Amino acid sequence: MATVHFYEKPGCLNNTRQKQLLSAAGHLLVVYDLLQQPWGREPGKLRSFFGDMPVADWFNRSAPAVKQGLVDPNTVSEDEAIALMVAQPLLIRRPLMEVNEQRVCGFDQQQVDAWLGLAALASQKDLETCPKQSRAEACKP
Repeated sequence: MATVHFYEKPGCLNNTRQKQLLSAAGHLLVVYDLLQQPWGREPGKLRSFFGDMPVADWFNRSAPAVKQGLVDPNTVSEDEAIALMVAQPLLIRRPLMEVNEQRVCGFDQQQVDAWLGLAALASQKDLETCPKQSRAEACKP
């Protein structure tokens, strides 16, 4: 069992499912509102969640600014990405998780299973792509 510091967007369906999966696996969750965190005071902390991921993978592809073409995750530098995310936390890919000072971004079930243990409980559902986005795209002519 681990204590997982879990940074979410309140009301996000996938974050709710992710938390349920972690709790069912016996992990203790300490939940934070990702949108209310003072990332600007500690931009290094925000950066630490992304590790060696490509900058484009730091972004929430469902964020309105990304979907509207106002932000292109493929063209920004690390410093620009952090500045954008501090100004607009919806741009941050979620969840952000921390256990014993190890930090990760996103919820790849295989990676989370290897890191914390989920195997017996893991579902085959995509727990990262916004289900609202998938339904909206499926409804387009």
